[in-house]
Amino acid sequence: MSKTLRTHYENVDLTPGQGKGSAALSIGIGFLSLLGAFCFLWPELFTTPEFRGFYDSQALTLILQASIAISFGFGFYSIMRHQSMGFGLTGMLLATGAALVGSGQIEAPGIDTRNLYVGLDYFILTLVILALVFIPLERAFPKDPQQKVLRKGWVTDLKYFMVSHLGIQLISFFTIIPIQVYLHQASEWELQQWVSAQPIWLQFIAILLVVDFGTYWIHRAMHEIPALWKIHAVHHSTEQMDWLASSRLHIFEILANRFAGYLPIFILGFAPSAVYAYLVFVSFHAIFIHANVRFRFPVLRWILATPEFHHWHHSSEDEAVDKNYAGFLPVYDVLFRTSYMPSTVASRYGTRSNDVPEGLVGQFLYPFRQWKSKME
Repeated sequence: MSKTLRTHYENVDLTPGQGKGSAALSIGIGFLSLLGAFCFLWPELFTTPEFRGFYDSQALTLILQASIAISFGFGFYSIMRHQSMGFGLTGMLLATGAALVGSGQIEAPGIDTRNLYVGLDYFILTLVILALVFIPLERAFPKDPQQKVLRKGWVTDLKYFMVSHLGIQLISFFTIIPIQVYLHQASEWELQQWVSAQPIWLQFIAILLVVDFGTYWIHRAMHEIPALWKIHAVHHSTEQMDWLASSRLHIFEILANRFAGYLPIFILGFAPSAVYAYLVFVSFHAIFIHANVRFRFPVLRWILATPEFHHWHHSSEDEAVDKNYAGFLPVYDVLFRTSYMPSTVASRYGTRSNDVPEGLVGQFLYPFRQWKSKME
């Protein structure tokens, strides 16, 4: 997507009555319907193996048909408003494409597990659920009431969201699988047997303590080592915070964080139920602390990282730079003297150098170009 077109999409006024909000819904629902249709057409390639056994093809067919109808209807309404004919037509075309493609059925029992797949279904489910939770939450309790839903950079962050969710298999190949191969005999360790025998709630707390200790130091290193900062600067380049901003992560940072998180989990042998609870929690928590919400949590903010705590980490104000590294537990910042929690709230974000380019490709190449320029 060109810079001009991306900027156009990122400055859509969704004021009711203009038809642009309907156009945005038409495009969004139409796009997701088209992806869902591909899941119907090639379920063995585009659906997640762990999810297939839970699918009801009849229910999913009704949902897809309803989504196509809603997308087409919103697009038609937008055209009738004579304000967003191009956007409305785009939504209608996406809906029509979904209707043409989605003529198959997801039959879970008849699908063999493949080594290679792209989890379009995982992307659709998580995007829809998170959008339904966080967009209304940010509209009801905004920290910055003037910030738009389609704020600057949302297109780039949506691409990051898609890449990180569709690339979950690739990420696992470079993180979970190497750890499992290396520790294939670790189940015989007495320490693991003792850990897995503890109450689930205690294991959950232990996972937070152990994982956050490691990620605290990795996160701090990415700020304080110039070469690593070039990678992490991509995450800090967003100038407006919301639930989607959490997705802006360079692939190298994703791999480093996943590896650092999974390694102690596998070494210590936590029970699967405790690990699943942790994964659900961290997935929601990481998005929540980036959200555009005004919650302060006067007591909780010193026990568990909150949006206020993490927004200060993203602030480009001088006093806040290189502070609040902890992902979950602010106690580590207190212990290592990197905490910052004034009585006010953060209001300025982004990197101070402001040299990170826009767009996913430019941001992926940014560290390499910076490293190359240093060597010349």
